[in-house]
Amino acid sequence: MGSALPAYSQGIAPSIDAATFRACLADLKASPAFRAITDVTFQQNTDTLAPDPSVLVLLNRQPEFSMPVWDYLAVLDDAERVADGRAALARWQDTLQKIEQQSGVPPPIVLGVWGVESNFGQNLGGRPLVQSLATLSCFGRRQAYFRGEFAAALRIIQEGHIAPDKLTGSWAGAFGQTQFMPSTFFANAVDFDGDGRRDIVGSVPDALASTAKFLQNAGWRRGEPWGFEVKLPKGFDTSGASRKTKQPIAAWQRAGLTLANGQPLPGDLPSAGLMIPAPGGPAFLVGRNFDALYRYNASENYALAIAHLADLIADPQAPIAFATPWPTDDPGLSRAENRELQTLLLARGHDIGSADGMIGAKTREAIKAEQQRLGVKADGRAGQKLLGALRQPG
Repeated sequence: MGSALPAYSQGIAPSIDAATFRACLADLKASPAFRAITDVTFQQNTDTLAPDPSVLVLLNRQPEFSMPVWDYLAVLDDAERVADGRAALARWQDTLQKIEQQSGVPPPIVLGVWGVESNFGQNLGGRPLVQSLATLSCFGRRQAYFRGEFAAALRIIQEGHIAPDKLTGSWAGAFGQTQFMPSTFFANAVDFDGDGRRDIVGSVPDALASTAKFLQNAGWRRGEPWGFEVKLPKGFDTSGASRKTKQPIAAWQRAGLTLANGQPLPGDLPSAGLMIPAPGGPAFLVGRNFDALYRYNASENYALAIAHLADLIADPQAPIAFATPWPTDDPGLSRAENRELQTLLLARGHDIGSADGMIGAKTREAIKAEQQRLGVKADGRAGQKLLGALRQPG
């Protein structure tokens, strides 16, 4: 029989010896990665620092719930986020136009990233970066990676870009309006408001310009669309579909592809790959700019969420749904519908906390209980069928 798994791999926060943590920090200070960090900066930010064992649980947690693409986009590209995005476009239009002049990245794309990453600055994350990254630098997997991010976080503080108490974010170290890792900050952050600091937490202009700079560095091509939904000719072979296999638009035209509304493919995208996120669902031709979005967080669904949100922000008449429906008879829920679902679960006596629209572990357990009561598959998924059933009395 093999040895027992570490406690944190089983969802239990481990007990961390304080002396071991202090010894690790001393070793880190003497290592090459921290050469640029002064003794004063290191001591001020670590002398009274305690480790956070909970980040080790999150580091090793296996995904419990695989979200279908139609659920993912239903939450990220809902009517609320589109409305907030259009309001942000009106408020920051002048700044965004200046950013586009410098970077070539259109305002709706920048807003798409902002909306998906932090809901336009409303969800920045509250974990102290120094504490999380110091813990991950000393314990668990990928210590070498996190040590580099820890050193970069201390450098951000040392150079005065962001105050230590404002440097908070996700458990893994992403922070700011558009969730940069500390190393990403130094490669892409911009002082757009001219105050001498690159503050992607407190300065919206800095954050938006830094996002555009990231996409520019990732290969964004000025004047090209990310792609578009297409209609495939009857009997078209999709077995080799891949966004990575790009062909000239003329080749796709010869193959019989059109825009989803039947109009000819536009000529402002030189080459594209065919992407089909779910067999039988919407198909997209995507170009190099989609690849740049993919670089932000290596997920095609994520990049599609940004791209589609950008299109919806840019065109008030655009429908949220794609022309080709997703291959499901049980579509996903928007955040408003998630809140309604949670309100109905609370009314039935389920202890799930508040109806915040975020489907976490407690809500999924309550959903499973209701699914069992209804005699359907108890998979913990929130969909339109369950919402409709819970709307019924009894």
